[in-house]
Amino acid sequence: MTRVRHTTDDQVMTIVLDGPDSMNSLTPAVIAGLDTALDEAEQDHGLRAVVVTGAGERAFSVGMDIDFLESCFADPQRTFLPFLRSYHAVLRRIEQLGVPVIARVNGLARAGGFELILACDFVITADEARVGDIHLEFGMPPGAGSSQRAPRKLGDQRAKALMLTPTWLRGPELVQWGVALASAPRAELDDEVGRLLAMLRGRSRPGLAITKRLLNSVHTMTLEEGLRYEREMFSRLHEEVDEVAEGYRAFVEKRRPVWGDVDVRNLA
Repeated sequence: MTRVRHTTDDQVMTIVLDGPDSMNSLTPAVIAGLDTALDEAEQDHGLRAVVVTGAGERAFSVGMDIDFLESCFADPQRTFLPFLRSYHAVLRRIEQLGVPVIARVNGLARAGGFELILACDFVITADEARVGDIHLEFGMPPGAGSSQRAPRKLGDQRAKALMLTPTWLRGPELVQWGVALASAPRAELDDEVGRLLAMLRGRSRPGLAITKRLLNSVHTMTLEEGLRYEREMFSRLHEEVDEVAEGYRAFVEKRRPVWGDVDVRNLA
């Protein structure tokens, strides 16, 4: 069975789905572990990024645990649907977290593992990784958001090709299709993730949080609503966050900015 472990170092939390024998499959305990890690990430205002990955080299996550899935089909109303509701909630927390979340895709990802990837802000994948939706292989539609997130990230036809046919994508194809930002040989995967983290460390926490929130709003707002929301958040940031002028002062004084660890969760 998979357990979730997380560690924090140098402004980055790493969350590992640790169940290589089950290919990092998902259970209610895994969802609870992700929830716990996200609780800590929300409260740690020194964070600048979160990395989610799977243990070992075979899999990122193959989705729901096969033994647990049997109990889900035996009692959909009391087992399957509550699990999906809790997984939906965790994926929304990832999307709404005040720092970028990076999926480090080290191997096979399918079904629920694919849906986890889609909820992350960035995807860095191994060339050798294989990613697919595969719900229709079992005659089922997706249940944790891929029907909504995939078209937004891949476009309509590519999302349909991936989800209506038995299509698998390798690392370079994930980049071409818009699922991943970058792909590298598995031996160089950590270096590729490290390059992205180096660009996120040391940035303004309020700046990261508010900019991510604004970028995500494009999926739920019209252009006029989004522009109005941007003006509102820009104004509130200047009114409610003391450090907002630090970047300007540092530029004028020809020094590196010194950012504080500011809680911006109340800036809705």
